[in-house]
Amino acid sequence: MAEDARDRRDPQSGPDVPQYHGVPANALPLTASEDRQWATLAHFGGILGCVPALLIYLIFRDRGPFTAQESKEALNFTLPPTIAAVLANVLVLLPVIGNLFAVLATLIWIALTCFAVSAGIHVNRGQPHRYAYNLRWIK
Repeated sequence: MAEDARDRRDPQSGPDVPQYHGVPANALPLTASEDRQWATLAHFGGILGCVPALLIYLIFRDRGPFTAQESKEALNFTLPPTIAAVLANVLVLLPVIGNLFAVLATLIWIALTCFAVSAGIHVNRGQPHRYAYNLRWIK
């Protein structure tokens, strides 16, 4: 029965050659279209805070130059407002001025959404985007 299995094997592959000969998918460079797509998603992800831009930056920074540049820009822009929104949401629990922090957190989210969508549209056209007010903590 073992001989039957050997007979059905691919004749070009020897006994020590695995069936898959390619490079792992996470090591392949991005195509121009994929590079622009991930750069766009890094900016659109700003709607959810800094986590999407951080993940895209960490995963794709070595695979596409446009994605690396734009995800870093998006991460630098979304990090301070995300921290401020988290703090405001924690301070909502204060009895007297909690409502003020709820309004502040909502305004931060609305502003972040507007800037993220605007930047995402700009980057989707293949043009790099620079936020006017960005701390650029990550170099």
